[in-house]
Amino acid sequence: MSPELPPAAPEVTAAAVAGLTSRLRKKLDVAVETCAAVTVVVEGAERRVRCGADAEVVLTPGPSGAVTEAEQVVCSCLLAPRCLHRAAVLSACPVADADQVPPADPVADPGTTAGSGTTADPATATGAGAATGAGAATGAGAAINGGAGADPGAASAAQAVGVPARTDLTTAQRDAARALWAAAAAALAAGVPAAGAVAQAELLRASHSARLAGLYRAEGAALRVVRGLRGVRSRQDGHRLADLVDNLRELLLTTALLTGPEPDPAWIGSARRAYRPEGALRVHGVCREPVISATGFGGVVTHVISDDGRWFSVADVKPGGSARARGAATATVALGSGSLDHARLSRGGLLVSGATLSSDGRLGAGKGVRATPVPGRSWTSGPLAALFTRPLSEAVGDGPGNAPVGDPEQARQSAGELIGCDLVIVGAFNDQVLARELLPGGADRDGLLIRLLPAHGHPDLAHTANLRRLASRPGLRLRVVGRPDPDRAATLRPLAVGPLPDGGPTTLRLPEEWSGHADLGYDRLEGVHLPPGDALPETAGLPGVPPDPVAEAPLWRLRRLVEVAVSGGRRAVAQPARDGDRAGAAAALRRVGFRAAADLLTELAAEADRRGRDVFGRTEEADPDAYARAWLAAAVYLAGTERALVRATWQPSGSC
Repeated sequence: MSPELPPAAPEVTAAAVAGLTSRLRKKLDVAVETCAAVTVVVEGAERRVRCGADAEVVLTPGPSGAVTEAEQVVCSCLLAPRCLHRAAVLSACPVADADQVPPADPVADPGTTAGSGTTADPATATGAGAATGAGAATGAGAAINGGAGADPGAASAAQAVGVPARTDLTTAQRDAARALWAAAAAALAAGVPAAGAVAQAELLRASHSARLAGLYRAEGAALRVVRGLRGVRSRQDGHRLADLVDNLRELLLTTALLTGPEPDPAWIGSARRAYRPEGALRVHGVCREPVISATGFGGVVTHVISDDGRWFSVADVKPGGSARARGAATATVALGSGSLDHARLSRGGLLVSGATLSSDGRLGAGKGVRATPVPGRSWTSGPLAALFTRPLSEAVGDGPGNAPVGDPEQARQSAGELIGCDLVIVGAFNDQVLARELLPGGADRDGLLIRLLPAHGHPDLAHTANLRRLASRPGLRLRVVGRPDPDRAATLRPLAVGPLPDGGPTTLRLPEEWSGHADLGYDRLEGVHLPPGDALPETAGLPGVPPDPVAEAPLWRLRRLVEVAVSGGRRAVAQPARDGDRAGAAAALRRVGFRAAADLLTELAAEADRRGRDVFGRTEEADPDAYARAWLAAAVYLAGTERALVRATWQPSGSC
């Protein structure tokens, strides 16, 4: 995608691709690559793309900055508007976000009672319904590991295959969910190499239908899948195959729940972030977190906490990337009177009247909101000091990363809550900083050994450089506020650090204007902020770093198959199954007690290679639905098992 091209609404791109002949569709992927490499000429509000000697595509974005109407894209060739140039340029444009597209009127269905389309806090779902596959469900639910203890992911997989009775959806919503499931199943069967512009256009068309029907959560998941496919195919920075796997799992899981016999309306989602009245609040700044998204957005989120210990956030995220993230560090807070910037808010406080609050804890900036700056509190008093009184095992066990795998929306909401702890730096190991938890009474030898990783690795941010500074002082004692990494064993991604109370010469020495803490994404630690090396106690060197149970568990065999299914498609899964390689992988999983994983691996490999024949003996086209159900059951099981393993590493009896 060219950064100069404006975002395009999904329905506009999908309609342009649908208008091509079958011959032109075969040339579309090559044309998209060519258009993405062409320099875009900017003339006022217009964007001009030269597509050969006789064709030029002119894009005129609307007031939102996105192309939302077919008439805003004009090609000069003779085949326009059903031409390859126009479809290729639109396919090279970024996918517009929901707030850049005019709201659509939901499709009416007078014959059926409609489910709520504005659910702000979806109830915790209990699984993927019958659409996740009866065979895989039986294997997951019957996971009894003789002699090896319970299979930790079996409960999550079993949760993902049964739906309680709720309220029926409208006919239009059911049809839209089925269409989106079919498009996602086709993209999964094709794999990343074959999921080109045509397959992406089918997902965009189905996502628009889902939006018209009011299936907002499914629409959002579909758009993330399209962005992920484009990012992985073009090898863009910030896009990972693991993220695409997660988004595709969420899309299939959501549509599976919605197309089940008795779907839960809580999975419909909401069109816009819903805010509810909260009344009066007094909040205290904790830290700032820079935001740089893979879709070109940047900004800052300031985390605050109330007197009763509840977490809130104030966000300022807009298009702009890393430059926007740096500039927003001192931008004015769009809340109340607007006399406070994010840097002062992170070290001060606000008295808010008429506050409004979203389901994920974001404070709204409506007309009736009034905010008055008040003096902040240090990390050693009030609700901020209470952050550091709980052991890590309790704070992580009750906090982020514990939402069910079957409800990714709840998982994203819980991921915003931070935890605090007191640590002593042990040293550096590879790209990680090792630290040990300081327990009450100074008994640090029994504290949990954890890993520290940068919250964001972008070179324009200070996270990585600051962690290197901290790693250079083994024995340094400090306070840390951060977010546990749900995918890594006992790993914390710190956002801010401060001196340890009564730490004496072994803790940080921060400037007075920093008000007792440093935001690791913005404030750069220097040598003067650290204690001299001779003031720190001698350490015994790096301890024996225990293995990562997630990385070294035999589940890597199932994980590899799940990822190969996305990166290579159905054929990549089926070919090794014909050679008998999967039998050895399944046997290895059974030997160590992961019987459910072995059953799911076997079922996925068998389904990938399943082919029927007609009465004349000719091979029939494979069933994409059965294959998608088998993959979904394996992916849900894998995510639940790995999450259970990560949680276990935060317990004192375990190790990282």
